[in-house]
Amino acid sequence: MKHTLGPLLLGTSLLALPASAEELKIGILFGFTGPIESLTPPMADGAELAMKEVSDSGLLLDGATVSSVRGDSTCVDASAATAAAERLVTVDRIVALIGADCSGVATAVLNNVAVPNNILMISPSATTPALSSDSDKGLFFRTAPSDARQGELLARVLIDRGIKAVAVTYTNNDYGKGFADSFDAAYKAAGGTVTLVAPHDDGKADYSAEVSALSVAGGEALVVLGYSDQGGNGIIRASLDSGSFDRFAVGDGMHSEKLMSDFGPDLQIFGTVPWTVGDGSEKFTAYAAAAGKNADSSFVRESYDAAALILLAIQQAGDPGKAHEHVMEVANAPGEKIYPGELAKGLQILKDGGDVDYVGGSDVEMIGNGESAGSYREFENKGGKFETVRMLGAE
Repeated sequence: MKHTLGPLLLGTSLLALPASAEELKIGILFGFTGPIESLTPPMADGAELAMKEVSDSGLLLDGATVSSVRGDSTCVDASAATAAAERLVTVDRIVALIGADCSGVATAVLNNVAVPNNILMISPSATTPALSSDSDKGLFFRTAPSDARQGELLARVLIDRGIKAVAVTYTNNDYGKGFADSFDAAYKAAGGTVTLVAPHDDGKADYSAEVSALSVAGGEALVVLGYSDQGGNGIIRASLDSGSFDRFAVGDGMHSEKLMSDFGPDLQIFGTVPWTVGDGSEKFTAYAAAAGKNADSSFVRESYDAAALILLAIQQAGDPGKAHEHVMEVANAPGEKIYPGELAKGLQILKDGGDVDYVGGSDVEMIGNGESAGSYREFENKGGKFETVRMLGAE
């Protein structure tokens, strides 16, 4: 059910300017509590790394500085996420928003807060295919690719591993449903058999009933399209405790090495996650390491890139309220390529009237309605650490 909140401010002109001429506030709306709470602190650090880089340069607009204001999306509670976004807009007077992180809350915030208030919103991790068709008035972008593609690639990973029959469980929300639908169609088209597709709810203490139904259906592996700190974790525990499944295929929401801490270094788990390699990724890893930040957690590069795109677009527009009109322009060719740690260079080029092609840490290329073309990492656990098997989707 959609919320029916009206505009939070009387018109959009108030949003075009920061609270003062010297400071711009950017909101970060991530699930600091909830099913991915172990993933979000490094993501926020990544976004704030770009903000500090721009502030330190002194080149944004007329020497403006940038600060972040964090809000808790919870990842799963649309009402709480909407209320947090409302506070960021009306109380903190943000000029743009990084987030929300999870697909359902991102949709709610987009429709109920960002669009009514003309707020630029870039999510680094909301991946539901449904967001591609939202009526966002050109305000919504994402630096992570759609799960329509990830479902196809995860299906390929299973087929290539010789796994011909699986059961599937997904977290019961927009993210899980969209991912499961994409995977189910692609896996069957490739000749695989899906014995059962069943949702699970987050926040339960016991998942034995869900696992029992999946076990009866059978399969060579269990596909878990959930969250590492919530239902997905519980599904794996119930599976191992009952002996129902011992091999797990997962998506980006389960890409957390905490699972091996919970279940041991020999956990048989593999899957896909948006990822990049090459110059941009290597530069980001070095840049983040020098700042004492974790570069290798999920969606950290995408979070840095979301902040960088917002700030470059503001510079190009000359007005935070019009930045959304320039995101595609600074993200894509033509222009000089800009990598992590080079935001001052990009700001100066734009200030001088030139063009930039922002590459960033995740090899940004915006397509369609403003989403990343994307590439993926096939990963698997080896001795308690996720290691890359191959890169997918860039071909």
